[in-house]
Amino acid sequence: MTTDTTSQTRIIGKGKATADGPGPEIMAADTLTGNDVYNPANEKLGTIQDIMLDVPQGRIAYAVLSHGGLLGVGDKLYAVPWSALVLDTDRKCFVLDVSKERLQNAQGFDKDHWPAMGDRQWAQDLYEYYDQPPYW
Repeated sequence: MTTDTTSQTRIIGKGKATADGPGPEIMAADTLTGNDVYNPANEKLGTIQDIMLDVPQGRIAYAVLSHGGLLGVGDKLYAVPWSALVLDTDRKCFVLDVSKERLQNAQGFDKDHWPAMGDRQWAQDLYEYYDQPPYW
């Protein structure tokens, strides 16, 4: 059996080597929701709101990033390929290598109008936008 490492989530920080318990390689999804997301320029891009599973494939498909708004009101949501995120165990956050402008120019949605995330063309466009190889 071969392992495809091109779509694996990278983990950085001392916590990777010193963590007790289940993390950081195996973690409950709800421990990651609510984590902040920064870009390499240390600008806050938003917060992980949801982690979306591709149930038939048994894989994480996307993270849903909440950006903008105030106290959850007026937030715009963005689907981000899971493989585009880097978990920083030292800072207890994720890093996404995009500028604020690139994120704001991405196809977003609001909490009442989600895209058809199971649509392969939508997913292909999303992965291309973030320059990530599809996991499927």
